[in-house]
Amino acid sequence: GMAIHPRFSSNGLVYLYSTTSESGKVMNRVERYKLTGDTLSDRTVILSGIKGSSNHDGGRIAFGPDGYLYVTVGDAETQSAAQDKNSLNGKILRIKDDGSIPADNPFSNAVYSMGHRNPQGLAWGSKGQLWATEHGPSGAQTGNDEINLIVKGGNYGWPEIKGQETKEGMITPVLESGKSDTWAPSGLMFYKGSLYFAGLRGETLYQAPIGNNNSLTLSKHFSGEFGRLRTVSLGPDGYFYLLTSNRDGRGKVKDGDDKVIKIKPTL
Repeated sequence: GMAIHPRFSSNGLVYLYSTTSESGKVMNRVERYKLTGDTLSDRTVILSGIKGSSNHDGGRIAFGPDGYLYVTVGDAETQSAAQDKNSLNGKILRIKDDGSIPADNPFSNAVYSMGHRNPQGLAWGSKGQLWATEHGPSGAQTGNDEINLIVKGGNYGWPEIKGQETKEGMITPVLESGKSDTWAPSGLMFYKGSLYFAGLRGETLYQAPIGNNNSLTLSKHFSGEFGRLRTVSLGPDGYFYLLTSNRDGRGKVKDGDDKVIKIKPTL
């Protein structure tokens, strides 16, 4: 299997979003381990039954300020799943750290928000608001990548609407790339009033300061300098850490790839 984006809980446990093959089908699950030194043990599956795919697989996990674990899940190339409240695909999920369902989840299952194509970043702002980055259409309809302000039970429209389109009962992104630009946004973090997110096809570290009314404006750093960027994180030392993704079959491999890049946050 393939473990993606570990998260540590306050009690020393490690959570992984894991991809595996079951009966010839790609499936995803969230697993919990105990970390002792550099060894993982006591594997426990706390969420399973998430359909997987080589594309639109989501896979970002993060603990929110409420102590719950949030999980981004792509539509696994079945668009209709994103509009099905009973499917875990095309969603942002919210569970307790033992895998049980919070009592105030909107549909009495793990689903927190729906109508997502392939969300790959989660971060909370200074007021506790949840933001998510999401990949827009690919192929001939590329572009329309999104930053969404996530509300409990919200429907973010995929595949019914994209870009600036609107439909009753569905939420349009706060910021999107338009049809002529592609960010392919991945890891997201909040730092000193701004959202920062990595761009894969965009090959850029993007910054979006948050306005008083949760409006966003976009600026770019290191465009094309390191190639495809998978995630950005703030280290305990106060530096930014960028992870490149040039060996994923879609990038132009540069000398020494892939890399972890450490930068001062004085962009």
